[in-house]
Amino acid sequence: MQETVTDFAGTRILEADPEAPVQRKADAGDQPIPAEAAIGLRKLVLYRDDVIMEAGRTPDTAARRASVAAVLRNPWLGTGPTADLSAATSRVAPVLARLLTDRLLGALGGVDEIEAFGKAAIVGTAGELEHAGALIHTPYFGNLMREFLGGESIICFADTRADAGESLVVPLWHKTHAATRSHYQTISARVPDAPRAGEIVVIAAASTGPRPHPRIGDRLTDPTITSQNLETLLP
Repeated sequence: MQETVTDFAGTRILEADPEAPVQRKADAGDQPIPAEAAIGLRKLVLYRDDVIMEAGRTPDTAARRASVAAVLRNPWLGTGPTADLSAATSRVAPVLARLLTDRLLGALGGVDEIEAFGKAAIVGTAGELEHAGALIHTPYFGNLMREFLGGESIICFADTRADAGESLVVPLWHKTHAATRSHYQTISARVPDAPRAGEIVVIAAASTGPRPHPRIGDRLTDPTITSQNLETLLP
């Protein structure tokens, strides 16, 4: 694979020929193929933004956000809706979890810097929505992503089927205290040429802090609100 930096600030792309078959070594003395090639990886796209100013003022906590998208061949392309997805899930998802979180950690300064996380997947038009879910919703991805990023919370998510170039909004929340409302935020992820019809894009995202200027309270300190105690306000 060849690593290149595009002219789009903050984006680093690792790309391989998607048409090239995975070559498996026949001789015991040969080097094993890279994990990236074994899972049919075509490209990795890293996006990062730094919030400098919001509403004319520098935030008290200047957070950085990043997303890493992996573009790979759909391992279940051409299978039917009753096909067992478990074998490929257990083989592919752990590799993705490691690849994506390693790059998030590098982009955001390490595990101690990351405070919020989220995940997402986009399957191409020739695949099933369940194919996207298989790569992010099982312990082979979710548990490892949580472990590698030092989290405890369930990881919030988004998934969809789309043509190449579609943008997906990835939700994030606090990695250890999911009820921390200040860290409810999103980051948009998009790969201009993916997913192709027979591909899947898997995304891991994270933030080093809260939204700019958070001031809407917290779920743990909110008063109890019901329709009964708001009777005078409701129509």
